[in-house]
Parts: sequence; structure tokens; C-alpha cells
Amino acid sequence: MASRVHRPLEDQEFDFITGMAPGPVLAYFTGTWPKAVEACRELDSLVAELARDPGYGARFTAVRADITRCPATVRRHGVTGAPTVVLLRSGEAVATHAGPMGRVELRAFLDAHL
Repeated sequence: MASRVHRPLEDQEFDFITGMAPGPVLAYFTGTWPKAVEACRELDSLVAELARDPGYGARFTAVRADITRCPATVRRHGVTGAPTVVLLRSGEAVATHAGPMGRVELRAFLDAHL
């Protein structure tokens, strides 16, 4: 089964998507302020690419959340800036990375924690 990238609009949608996921969830938090936009756009592209990759896509579900639209989720997972990546298992964070990530770093993060 291929992974999909979900874009929740509110905290309840985030909780619903992560609660229904059959395995690990790669949650990545983005922002729309000028200093974050480029790094968030790059991360969005990389996650979408990995979600389509047969070697990775079947191993996780991805959820993109805008920091300003999911404030309770942001507080619950200790997100303080964008971009931030959090790997969840059964709703609990098992690994977090704050700041920009390139292709190599994102693959290494997934390889280490999936």
C-alpha cells in the first residue's frame, strides 16, 4: 500500500489521520512566514517524493500541518519552529528534527527511525 501525504486543516483532522494510520506517521510542520517558506516548500517536495518511492512510501503515512492552523498539535509535540519533522508511532513522538532537511538528511532520519 502506497503512502499518501495528508494536509490537515485543523487539530482534529491531524488527530483523525494519525489515529487511523496503520503504521508510523511522518508529521511535518510548516510555516508561511518569509524565513520558513523556502525550507518548508523544499521539505514538502521531498516528503511527497519519498511517499511515492516504493522503498519508503509503503512504510509510513505523511501528514503536513501548518503551525498556525494546528496550535494544539504544535504544543502537544513541542514544535517551536518550521520546518519540523516528527515521527509518530501510536500517536507518540519517537524522533524529532527541527530545521531544514535535505534529501540525504530526510532519508537518514527515516532509515534510523522507521
